[in-house]
Amino acid sequence: MENKLLGQKEIIRQCLNKERQAQFKLYEKYSPAMFGVCLRYAKNATDAEDILQEGFIKVFRYLKDFTGRGSFEGWLRKIMVNSALNFYKRKNLIAKGVDPESVQYYVANENDINAVAKMNHEELLNIIKDLPDGYRTVFNLNVIEGYSHKEIGSLLEISVNTSKSQLSRARRSLKRMVTELFDSEELRISVVAQSAG
Repeated sequence: MENKLLGQKEIIRQCLNKERQAQFKLYEKYSPAMFGVCLRYAKNATDAEDILQEGFIKVFRYLKDFTGRGSFEGWLRKIMVNSALNFYKRKNLIAKGVDPESVQYYVANENDINAVAKMNHEELLNIIKDLPDGYRTVFNLNVIEGYSHKEIGSLLEISVNTSKSQLSRARRSLKRMVTELFDSEELRISVVAQSAG
């Protein structure tokens, strides 16, 4: 662990000295994990690649501001999340106008939890990608990144109630999509079983 930390500190020091080889090493080491972060916010892989590139430009620009307190990977993740949010803000694709009064909060039951537990990581990511932009963004920030609704409101320039509303709607949409996926899979299995019988 200590060698890993020393290696990380040395790479950061070299990057601060604008050494291209060190910048490449840093990018090579962290880009696969950070691409995963970008994919959760992006509409497609091309957008995720653009966000990743923008994010790493910011990483190298602001590396001098990394204090060494806390996880370097956590610091990188925050930059990627902010890059994704800014990417879509520029494109005006994050929905701000959701009526919080019309929200009905959803509480998951055991069947919903079991259905999701049977899905693999890639299936879940694909379903999350199909959420509308605002829902997906709030869901990722709250459920995956751990931001509070107050922090989300500040990041996205929306009210706390709108953040809660979009999270609630994201959960309802995810429940519907998961249910539809399993219903169609059960139908397919039933048809295959009948034709085999």
